[in-house]
Amino acid sequence: MGFQKNFLWGGAIAANQAEGAYDEDGKGLSISDVLSVGKGRFDNIKLEIDESKYYPSHEAIDFYHTYKEDLKELSDLGMKCFRTSIAWSRIFPNGDENEPNEKGLEFYDNLFDEMIKYGMEPVVTISHFETPLGLIKNYGGWKNRKLIDFYENYCNAIFKRYKNKVKYWMTFNEINHAHTLPLIAAAIEIKEDDTKLQDIYQASHNMLVASAKAVIKGHKINKNFKIGCMLSLSPIYPASCKPEDVFESYQLRRRSLFYSDIHMLGEYPAYFERIISENHLNIHMEYGDKEILKKGVCDYVGFSYYRSSLHEVGMKILGNTGGILGKKNPYLKETKWGWPIDSLGLRYVCNELYDRYHKPLFIVENGLGASDEIETDGKIYDYERMEYLKKHVEMVKEAIKDGCEIMGYTWWGPIDIVSAGTGEMKKRYGFVYVDKNNDGSGTLKRMRKCSYDYYKQIISTNGEDLEIKERVEKYEK
Repeated sequence: MGFQKNFLWGGAIAANQAEGAYDEDGKGLSISDVLSVGKGRFDNIKLEIDESKYYPSHEAIDFYHTYKEDLKELSDLGMKCFRTSIAWSRIFPNGDENEPNEKGLEFYDNLFDEMIKYGMEPVVTISHFETPLGLIKNYGGWKNRKLIDFYENYCNAIFKRYKNKVKYWMTFNEINHAHTLPLIAAAIEIKEDDTKLQDIYQASHNMLVASAKAVIKGHKINKNFKIGCMLSLSPIYPASCKPEDVFESYQLRRRSLFYSDIHMLGEYPAYFERIISENHLNIHMEYGDKEILKKGVCDYVGFSYYRSSLHEVGMKILGNTGGILGKKNPYLKETKWGWPIDSLGLRYVCNELYDRYHKPLFIVENGLGASDEIETDGKIYDYERMEYLKKHVEMVKEAIKDGCEIMGYTWWGPIDIVSAGTGEMKKRYGFVYVDKNNDGSGTLKRMRKCSYDYYKQIISTNGEDLEIKERVEKYEK
C-alpha cells in the first residue's frame, strides 16, 4: 500500500512571510507587519512601525511582484498543490470595512490563476498570523466577539470571489498557538495578570465559532469546498516513565487536541469543565453557539509537524507558555536551531489523529530550517534537508499502511521565505534559494538547491523512489 494516485504533493508558504508589498494597492497593516527580526520578535511588540527597526515582512522575498516567475520555477517540481494564505488586510485593510478592497481581490485572482495554469490546486489558509492591526487596536482582537462578524464578512467575500478557483481551505493557521503566541495567533495582548487564561480561552471560543460559521457558509456557497482546521501538532512525550510525567504530558497534549476536538467533533470536550472550574473561567457563549459548532465541523485535519518535545512534571501546561521545546531528548539529533529531528513522531501523530477523528489528514507543514551555503562551484548541497525529507516521507507512507487516510503533504517553504519564529532569512527551508540576508540586503536572485531535484524525483514517482542519488562526498555534511 502506497500513496494514492491523487495524493496532493505540494509546498506551503504564508502571505506575510513571502509577499512583501506591505503597503501597496490599499493593503492595511497586519500584526505581522510590526514584527521585527530576531529571537525576541514576539516580546514587547509595539502595534506601530518604528522607522529605526527592520521589519522582514515589508519586503519579504517580494513574492507579490515575482509570483509568476516563482511559480514557473516551482512548476518543474510537478507539485499537485500550492498552499498559501490570503492577507486579510489586503482584502479589508482595517478588518472592519463593509466592502472589500478590489485591488487585493484581483491579486489573489491572478495568483490562483497562475497556480492553476501549472496544475497546482490552491490550498488557502484564511487567517495565517496576519490579523489586521485595526482589529487589535480598535477591538482588542479575538477576545471581542465582534471579530466573528468581521471574519464572516471576510470569508463571504473570498468564498464568493474564488468559489470556482479554490477547493481546499483552512480557517485559522495553528489555532492552538493562542496559548504560546497569543498576539500572533489570536490577536490578543496578554499581560501578566490573572485574566490571561480567561482571555486566551475567550478568544479561542470566538475563533472556533468563527471557524464553524465559515465552514457552514463555505459549504452553502460551494458544496464541493473542502474546509479544514490547521493546528501545530508535534507530539509531546513524557520525559520519563514516571507516572506524573506521563499523565501531565497527556494533559499538555490535550491543550492542543482541545481545538481539534471542537473543530472535528463539534462540541467542547468533557475535560474542559475541570479547566473552567479550577481556573475560575467565565467563557461568554451566546445562544446558538453550540449548534453552530456542531453544524460547522471541518472536513479534514490540517496540521504542521516539525519535531517532538519532552515534558517533565511541573512544567507549565496552560496559558502563555512561550515556545515548547521542553527537555532535550538524548535519542534525537537536533537542527542548528535546536529543534529535535524525529521522523517517527510524524507517523505517531498521524495515527493519533486518525484514530481519534476518522477524518482525512493533510500534512500542510513539514520542513527543515538550515543555514545553506553556496559552495565554490556555485551549488548548494543540502543533503541534510534531503535526508530529513526522505525519512519523513517514509513515515507518511508507513502511516498510510497503518490505515491512516492522508490527503497530501506540503513541504514548508519550497522557496526560501522569512522565518516565522525569528524573522530571519538565514534559517532556510526552501528547495529554491533566495539571495537575501537577515538585515534585508541581497539581490533576491533565485537558484535551485540540490534538494530541488530530489523532491521532483519523489513527486514524479509518487513517493516510490526515495533514494538520494549522485552524492558529492566532498560536500556531505
